Amino acid sequence: MPPKKASARKSTPAMTVRFWGVRGSVAAPGPGTLKTGGNTACVEVRCGGETLIFDLGTGLRPLGMALMRKGPVRASLFLSHYHWDHIAGLPFFAPAYDPKSELIIHGAMRRGRDVRQILSGQMIDPYFPVDLGVLNARLSFVTLQDGGMAHLGKTVVKAAELNHPGGALGFRIEHGGKAMVYATDFEHGTPADERLVELARGADLLVFDAQYTPAEYEGNGVLSKKGWGHSTYAIGADLARRAGVKKLALYHHAPERDDKGIARLTALAKKLHKGAFAAREGLEISL
Repeated sequence: MPPKKASARKSTPAMTVRFWGVRGSVAAPGPGTLKTGGNTACVEVRCGGETLIFDLGTGLRPLGMALMRKGPVRASLFLSHYHWDHIAGLPFFAPAYDPKSELIIHGAMRRGRDVRQILSGQMIDPYFPVDLGVLNARLSFVTLQDGGMAHLGKTVVKAAELNHPGGALGFRIEHGGKAMVYATDFEHGTPADERLVELARGADLLVFDAQYTPAEYEGNGVLSKKGWGHSTYAIGADLARRAGVKKLALYHHAPERDDKGIARLTALAKKLHKGAFAAREGLEISL
């Protein structure tokens, strides 16, 4: 009898990246955003048995429900900054109420307050009916500043200060020879451009703030968005090329941009960087 052919084994990816919220500024549900999604910033990264979550926007709520279907959750959460669209999901994150779950929340000190103090500020009267103390999970809070690093098993997360009103961190995640960079809420035109290029050097994936078109950013006869803390698909493509990035995820979509508008923007971006694509809710990428 001829020898049996060995069954082909599927290699396990070093990282799996899933988008749960891709909007910026404010959630934008409705018929015009069904394809892309309307939830605000939240990205899940799985690598080496670790669950990492970047930003706690409204996309955190469906992520929490999905995680809890598998039992108690152990996850490391990383906050780029503390604007509403990046923290509003925490009070609705189911694992935060589960005493068997363990959550480690990383964020920068801002104006003399640490991450726990800042997050407590949104769960307080008159903004919310209950305070942070009702979260029964085993919570830990870690201060992570510019240049800081978090070691999670064989996964390393490095933080870098970007340019955004009030401050914002970008993150580089490395595991198994692969790297991705999460760089949302970033405005170009300062020395932070070079910091981001170095942070993203040779990365397999760059998740980038592409909220505006170049015309919107400049004003084009109407209100300019300069100083509002965000960037464009064209700048993202340029920075990605300079850094040698393979894939560029256009992220933090403007709430007023519908699915057709995002498709047009993506087509323009692909002319500048062939690896460009639009982040959308439910999209999963293996690296």
